[in-house]
Amino acid sequence: MYLLRVLAACLCLSVAAQAQDKPKTCPYDSAHFSLFKPVPRNQLRPLRPDRPGVTESPFTVDAGHFQLEMDALRLINSREDDEQSRTWKVAYAVAKLGLSRRTDVQLEVPLYKIEKERTADAPWQRRASFGDLTLRVKHNFLGDDQEGPVAMGVVAYTRLPTSGRGAVEGGLILPVNVELPHRWNFDVQLETDLNYDQETHNHYLRLMPSVALDHEFNDTFSFLVEGVTQWDELHSGWRSSLNLAPIISFGENFQADLGTHLALSREAEREFFVGFTYRR
Repeated sequence: MYLLRVLAACLCLSVAAQAQDKPKTCPYDSAHFSLFKPVPRNQLRPLRPDRPGVTESPFTVDAGHFQLEMDALRLINSREDDEQSRTWKVAYAVAKLGLSRRTDVQLEVPLYKIEKERTADAPWQRRASFGDLTLRVKHNFLGDDQEGPVAMGVVAYTRLPTSGRGAVEGGLILPVNVELPHRWNFDVQLETDLNYDQETHNHYLRLMPSVALDHEFNDTFSFLVEGVTQWDELHSGWRSSLNLAPIISFGENFQADLGTHLALSREAEREFFVGFTYRR
């Protein structure tokens, strides 16, 4: 209920602000462009990637254009009971291709992963591998024309066990964006996944809601604050984190970011990352 009240308040503020301004115009007619007839570069919409937070964007890549979003380096530390793990991810990339006004397809390509695990005072056990490929489709069903303050979309994905471990996984993501006055943006998301546990050899359900607030200080610098919590069938209670990420834009088609996930519960993962987004 509290989250719904916050969302309603954000909607009211945004509508009131837009009533004082001229309505936004659609940058192009969606009927004229497709994968094989790309949108002219001078008519591209603002760059709206899914990174750096967990909360994704409901906006798609413009028709006929390519976008690359990459974790150049990410460190993940986690602890559960007497077990400790540390994971390095290198060059984890998501390649996106705009099919139409409201739909794009995505391929997540994890280049290299190093995992280290240990129990109590035992020595670290190290394992390196290529990650699991993920196929994703995003469709926007509200607000992709940028004529209103609210945008909503859906992302469906399937993860393939290309690393040689695990099984097929999948999930559904529902992101919502609310444009607020004075260059603020509010995002809320609900993600549900069917993941695979290698120890029990069974699939299990995970729920992960999140909320994010970012502010564009100017055309170059913005800052993201995000709250994420998750529950699954393998753990008791909710595991939560506070995520912080500065974002630096270099023109209209490239931005860099770095950040951290600060654990708010003992079982939550602690992360540090640096990455970028490029569109052409």
